[in-house]
Amino acid sequence: MERSGRRVVITGLGTINPLGNTIDETWKHIQQGKSGITRITKFEPSEFTSQIAGEVKNFDPYLYMDRKETRNMADFTKYAVASAAQAIEDAKFFAGDTRQFDPYRTGTYIGNGIGGFEITEEAVYKLYTNGPRSMAPMTIPKMISNEAGGNIAIKFGLKGPCMTINTACASGTDAIGIAFEAIRFGMIDTAVAGGTEGSICKFGIAGFCKIQALSTGYNDTPEKACRPFDKDRDGFIMGEGAGIIILEELEHAKRRGANIYAELVGYGVTCDAGHITAPDPDGDGAARAMMAALHDAGMRPEEIDYINAHGTSTPTNDPIETMAIKKAFGDHAYALKVSSTKSMTSHLIGAAGALEAIISVLAIRDQYFPCTTNLDEPDERCDLDYVPNEGVYGKIHGVLTESLGFGGHNGALVMRKF
Repeated sequence: MERSGRRVVITGLGTINPLGNTIDETWKHIQQGKSGITRITKFEPSEFTSQIAGEVKNFDPYLYMDRKETRNMADFTKYAVASAAQAIEDAKFFAGDTRQFDPYRTGTYIGNGIGGFEITEEAVYKLYTNGPRSMAPMTIPKMISNEAGGNIAIKFGLKGPCMTINTACASGTDAIGIAFEAIRFGMIDTAVAGGTEGSICKFGIAGFCKIQALSTGYNDTPEKACRPFDKDRDGFIMGEGAGIIILEELEHAKRRGANIYAELVGYGVTCDAGHITAPDPDGDGAARAMMAALHDAGMRPEEIDYINAHGTSTPTNDPIETMAIKKAFGDHAYALKVSSTKSMTSHLIGAAGALEAIISVLAIRDQYFPCTTNLDEPDERCDLDYVPNEGVYGKIHGVLTESLGFGGHNGALVMRKF
């Protein structure tokens, strides 16, 4: 049975990511099946086993903040502030100089997996090369994970709860889920929620290379590298960017005449309590998160038309995730459509779930199933309808999006057409 509480709707969207620096640009490229994955340009990657990533391109932070602000922010914070500015504008939270929300009842919930790795990298180099006096004064305030949420709250005067959620690759999903709970049970009325990441630097890429998590076989053809559910997949592709959504209590949104994209109706969260980097081999934790989200939404498996999958393109994840979907959805798993948009966006770590929630909302709005690109020959263990290589239009009422993170973190959201 559906849990009691107030209804929560989505009224604003914003993103900076490898496919685009606006919602419209991102969605256009998703529908075109375009890849945002290229050879790394932030440093010379020749000595690395993985030389490709999903980098943000042509991003102008001065559209959203002044030079002094940018000097005091790491990349992950810049992406988050810019995406929040877009979402707040989209939600029409300000009419001229008048707020359309109560700042004391507006929360900020931002997921982040890593923090400012590029700041850490630079500071450590200076420390061991030139000594402690050489470190920049703002090193710590720029690198720590909570600074994205803190800067958003400061810039827009949001005086309710301000929280940073770090559940690795599930961070963005969990941030939205926790904000959803806070509104539903009356702690706040509105929230700025999502995820952000900005860790494409030598330190970040080297670390993931050492645990053999990244794709290494497609350095010459980056657009082919992310191959969720395909038999030739060989690892995930590191990405960066942010995705932010505005959540509102339904009556609050209706009173101010807000545009409602979709209704957020369920959140499920579990832990595998198994391995620090690998998912539960039986898919039990992921399945339980999806079933919990469905139960929370008061919806049957048959009411879900589309799953935006975690779909990392790693040898381990994809068959286990397929197994988890079958456990959660039973026979209906073969009737619904599943896709991994990471095949185009790359894996944005702490921002992944938030960007994928945005894509799920747009799928509902336009009644369009995004595709999984590079799915040329499915792994025999991956036998669902992954919408290979070309998106399709069709009826979409209910959508589930799920994220799985290092440490065994599993989060799932359910949205439906309003």
